Amino acid sequence: MTHYPYLIIGGGMTGAAAANGIRERDDARVIGLISAEPEPPYDRPPLSKKLWDGQKRVDEIYVKLPGNVQPYFGRRVVALDPAARAVTLDDGASHTYGRLLLATGGDPRRLPFGGEHVNYYRTLADYRDLHADVERGARFIVIGGGFIGSEVAASLRKQGNAVTLIMPEAGISDRVFPAKMAAHLVDVYREHGIEVLAESRVTDIAADASGATVTLGDGRRLAADRIVAGIGIVPDVALARAAVLAVENGILVDEHLQTTTADIYAAGDVANYPDAILGMRRRVEHADAARAMGRAAGRNMTGAGEPYRYLPMFYSDLFELSYEAVGQCDSRLAIVEDWQEVFKKGVLYYVQDGRVRGVMLVDVWEKVDEARALIEAGDEVDPASLPGRIRGA
Repeated sequence: MTHYPYLIIGGGMTGAAAANGIRERDDARVIGLISAEPEPPYDRPPLSKKLWDGQKRVDEIYVKLPGNVQPYFGRRVVALDPAARAVTLDDGASHTYGRLLLATGGDPRRLPFGGEHVNYYRTLADYRDLHADVERGARFIVIGGGFIGSEVAASLRKQGNAVTLIMPEAGISDRVFPAKMAAHLVDVYREHGIEVLAESRVTDIAADASGATVTLGDGRRLAADRIVAGIGIVPDVALARAAVLAVENGILVDEHLQTTTADIYAAGDVANYPDAILGMRRRVEHADAARAMGRAAGRNMTGAGEPYRYLPMFYSDLFELSYEAVGQCDSRLAIVEDWQEVFKKGVLYYVQDGRVRGVMLVDVWEKVDEARALIEAGDEVDPASLPGRIRGA
């Protein structure tokens, strides 16, 4: 049994950021890091973006760990005992800790059919499998019109493969974009040769070594060589729940990212934290949040006592449409649209109760800090005054 002053469960972006955060304040004591993936930590956004358009190579997406970190790659923690401050791994090994971080992320939502013939695109291994399918010239069906589904469908089409995108919503990423913009994106995807089946649901997948057949709710049957599903994730709270930590849409943490049990912290996709700026609890699944929250948790594990107060940004590239966004960009809010070129260049302001909650910058660059400052100010605004507030060159 090895004792670690700091032990991190989860070897993704959050875990790596936490290790580096610890090293900012403690350059000596050893850090243990346990990761279910066999790979060292890596950035996830390139999996659906820059790896496909040649802007990144696989060897360039790995995240460097600081010195004096003992990693356990390809290992899972199967038991957590807060009273004994101990964890047990799937190979039977046990380790004790002084302070622990749960950076367990989330598991892809799975369909009740299709089995292993569906690629639930989330890991580097999933990318490698999909890349091999692309090189074979496979025909793809992508299920899901949110972030992952829309990005993967665009990336596959750019490689010249036949792609069908199936989604229950009327428009692409309609939980983020205004309805007319989401519908416009459907037209854009079709113009690029993607068959888009909006307001459609998959009811069955039959697959074997020769391919797959997808059945829709209206009885239609579609053939493909490979199925990719991007239908969201479920936070991995199994260890937290077994250890009787408070769990509600993720692991509940306080402003210092500490759970309801002393010396156990949580960060990243799995953490449900109090957002002091927006005045709400939320769980954020974006890379910028993973890095910022991981760093903050690492620093607080060393005793920094710093409240986590940060508005993470996110971004996407969907054919010609590229954007950066910050805050609560939810299409259910009132949206003030300030277009320089409709659906192509402009700023969207997401407003609730007279306050700007989120800002999306469509082909408007180097304005994230300005957008973040507008949200953080928390001033009551007249929606009619917002157009022109942030302008792109």
